[in-house]
Amino acid sequence: MTRKRAVLIVNLGSPEKLTVRAVRRFLREFLDDPRVVNLPRFIWWFILNFFVLPFRPRKSLKAYAKVWGDRGSPLIYLTQDLTDKVAAHYQQETDVTVKMAMSYGKPSLLTELQDLKKQHYQQISIIPLYPQYSSTTTASVFDAIAEELMQWRYIPELHFIGDYHQHPLYISALTDSIEQSWKDQGKGELLLMSFHGLPDLLTKKGDPYYYQCLKTAELIAAKLQLTEGQWRVVFQSRFGRAKWLQPYCIETLMALPEEGIKDIDIVCPGFTIDCLETLEEINMANKQIFIDAGGEKYRYIPALNDSDASVKLLVDLIDNKH
Repeated sequence: MTRKRAVLIVNLGSPEKLTVRAVRRFLREFLDDPRVVNLPRFIWWFILNFFVLPFRPRKSLKAYAKVWGDRGSPLIYLTQDLTDKVAAHYQQETDVTVKMAMSYGKPSLLTELQDLKKQHYQQISIIPLYPQYSSTTTASVFDAIAEELMQWRYIPELHFIGDYHQHPLYISALTDSIEQSWKDQGKGELLLMSFHGLPDLLTKKGDPYYYQCLKTAELIAAKLQLTEGQWRVVFQSRFGRAKWLQPYCIETLMALPEEGIKDIDIVCPGFTIDCLETLEEINMANKQIFIDAGGEKYRYIPALNDSDASVKLLVDLIDNKH
C-alpha cells in the first residue's frame, strides 16, 4: 500500500505587507529566535525592544520597497513559483503533496505542519532552502518541527534535508548559471562568491557553515576551472559590532579597485531564492559601493530561483534522500 507523502519546502520568510507595522512584526518574530541571535535572552530582549524594533523597521521598509513587486516580496513569490514547479513534477502521483512554508511570517511552518497532521500523512520530507547548514537557519527549522511533533501522538516518517552544499546537481546548476551569465554579459576579472555572514563565534562552537561555504566555493571554482586569483569568497549582511565571518563583502568591494580589479561578477551561492539580501543589498547597495570606490563593471548573477535546474535538484533531494 502506498503511503501518503508530503513535502514542505521551507524558506526564511518576509513581511506580509509593505508597512512599518508588518516589517516590525516580522523582525520581532525573526530576531526573537534564540537560534538567530546568540545572546543571553534578557540582554537581547532589552536591545531588541529598546534599540532595534523602534528604529530598524523604517530602515528595512525602505530597502524592501526597492525590491517589492506587484506580487509582493520576491522571496515569497519566487519560493511559491519553485514549489509549484516541484509540485507539477508529482502531479501524476496522487499520494504526494508539495507545499511551501516560512519559518517567520506566512505561510507559517507550524500551520502547514498542523494541516499535514489533519490530512494523516505517513511521510513528511522537509527541505530548508539553505544549501549550507547553519544553526541560525537549518537548525531553527528543525527546532520548530521537533517542538510541534512533540505534541503529536502519531509521528510520521520524517525526512529532513540538513544541507546540500556539495550536491553535484547544485554545483552544476550554479556553474551553468555563471557560465550563461558570462556568455550573455561578458566575464569579469574576478568572480566574487558572497555568502551570508554569521558571528565568528558560532564556528568556534561547532557550526559547520563556514567550512561548507568554502567547500561550495571550491567546487564551483574547480568546475569552472578558475585559477586562485580569479575567484574569492566574501561574507555579507553583517549585523552588530561583534566579529563576523571574514573577509567582509563591503570591505573587499572597496579595496578591489585599489588592487586594479574594476570589472567583477558576483554570485551568492548560499541563496537558493533571490531576496532582500541579494536584490537590494548585493545588486543595489553594494554595487554602488564598488562603483563609488572606482569600480567600473559589476554584474550580479541571479539565484537559481525556480529554474529547471533548481527543480531538478529538489526532486533529486526528495526522491533519493541524499
